[in-house]
Amino acid sequence: MNKRTLLRTLCAATIGLLTVAWAQAQSYPNKPVRLIVPFPAGGATDLFARTVSQKLGEKLGVALVVENRPGAGGTLGADLAAKATADGYTLLLSTSSTHSIGPNLNPRMPYDAVRDFTPIGHLGNAPSIMLVPNNSPAKTVKEWIDYAKKNPGRLNYASSGNGTIVQLSAELFKAQADVFVVHIPYKGTALAIPDLITGKVDVLFDSLPTGMPHVREGRLRALGVTSLKATPLAPGVPAIADVLPGYESNTWFGLFGPKGLPPEVVSRVNTAANQALQDPEVMDKLQRFGIEPVGGTPAQFNTMLASESAKWKKIITERKITLD
Repeated sequence: MNKRTLLRTLCAATIGLLTVAWAQAQSYPNKPVRLIVPFPAGGATDLFARTVSQKLGEKLGVALVVENRPGAGGTLGADLAAKATADGYTLLLSTSSTHSIGPNLNPRMPYDAVRDFTPIGHLGNAPSIMLVPNNSPAKTVKEWIDYAKKNPGRLNYASSGNGTIVQLSAELFKAQADVFVVHIPYKGTALAIPDLITGKVDVLFDSLPTGMPHVREGRLRALGVTSLKATPLAPGVPAIADVLPGYESNTWFGLFGPKGLPPEVVSRVNTAANQALQDPEVMDKLQRFGIEPVGGTPAQFNTMLASESAKWKKIITERKITLD
């Protein structure tokens, strides 16, 4: 076979593959889509997935089958999705744990959070709330910072464990406020709440669904929320960013496909996801879970991912945070 014939053969094969890919994208989806959730059933990510998946499936015209694949802090399920066929029939609903924080804490992860996935859409944010005991002398974020600066090393904060968003939220706060506060890790924030109520712990950055009931019932005081602006999810509570400009710490939820997902499929799923997030029933349920729907384009999601990864990498490196 001469060079000209070989070139023609290669061109024909390439055109054939592109034609098949185009035809598949045009008919997508024509069967149920698997949505991998890399965390256990009943958790925040699972509840988010089941709230959005029904409407997302309706917009796509097929069933979305939620498949929980927990393990290793979300790593097992995310890795399974990364290694799936890039045809749009395996998607991943993941969070900051698997794509912003985990990769910067564990260099031995089985996947590359950037190269091995195709970002589809930023679905939601779950901000946290800064809680203090009722007997705390601070009634505002500024007063708490002043109080901490007058008592360096004498105050403490609780977390749900090393490397969690709870710890990182506190460490980001410490870095921006320039205060020295001691870390006390617990096995979950629920175990820290009694010590916070009694004043053994000075501050906790808890999730809204678990923290706000204690505020409403008068057991704890809320000083600020970790979203960039005040949120209706925590009425009357100002943003910490009002005192520390730019401070923001959210658990984000996003939709991914494996690397190489056809652009037409990405666009189709992204459009359907944005429509699902605007559904009143979905919005109402997410609000009750303490989650703000976001939406937007794949490009916007990609920009957010880069920003979040850089932010947490800086904190993890400078504060020498490890999983141990």
